[in-house]
Amino acid sequence: MTAANEPILLSQDRGQGIIHLTMNRPKAFNSLSSELMSAMQSVLDQARDNSSIRLIIIEGSGPGFSSGHDLREVTSFSTTKQRRHLMEQCSKLMLSVVHCPKPIIAKVHGVAAAAGCQLVASCDLAVSTDDAKFLTPGVNIGLFCSTPMVALSRNITRKHAMEMLLTGEAMDAPTAHRFGLINRHVSNDELDNTVMHFAKLIVSKSAYTVRIGKEAFYRQMDMNLNDAYEMASEVMVENMLAADAQEGMTAFIEKREPVWSDN
Repeated sequence: MTAANEPILLSQDRGQGIIHLTMNRPKAFNSLSSELMSAMQSVLDQARDNSSIRLIIIEGSGPGFSSGHDLREVTSFSTTKQRRHLMEQCSKLMLSVVHCPKPIIAKVHGVAAAAGCQLVASCDLAVSTDDAKFLTPGVNIGLFCSTPMVALSRNITRKHAMEMLLTGEAMDAPTAHRFGLINRHVSNDELDNTVMHFAKLIVSKSAYTVRIGKEAFYRQMDMNLNDAYEMASEVMVENMLAADAQEGMTAFIEKREPVWSDN
């Protein structure tokens, strides 16, 4: 639910190629309705090949980040086909976050629950307020958080993931940081500055190098050790031949700041 004439997804240009997306369903706790996921998918699809976009920030409006799927929408579906389509839509969105060549930062306040927690886990970096909460409460309503489990179990250890999934209890920000779900937790007043510090630091690097590095990171995660090293070696060889790598190494030797061409 949004105010009349307000878009369901807000987009702000923060400069330097940083795009700030705000999920705008505050009265519904930014639950991931099909409409909201479609809007986010569209932005990610457009950002993929848009060289003017270098990094994306995602946050929620109102009292929290996201409560997960819109249960009113879910319960309104009468067929398995409708429910399957919603799950496939959500999975596609989460995969798009991971596979987007542009780094994505979750900016979290309030609660990130179920698919909202899944979105945090899918982002490359996550920064929250000190009082933020993270949970996968599906087990409490008889619906195990199976899809959030996929992203969660790729961020934190098995025992910690199962603790969240089996108990449905909320995890506070210090625990989420200790478990590895988020990078930092800061005061409410410091949240935007901290996120923007990360964003500006990242966009100051070669966009080409960041792109191939992010892709290689996620590719090697699913490989055995030997295959991961083989793939990473090939990526480094390719990277060494790039103009930005030549410029970066030369600038280091000459003790000056590099001038990136982003290729």
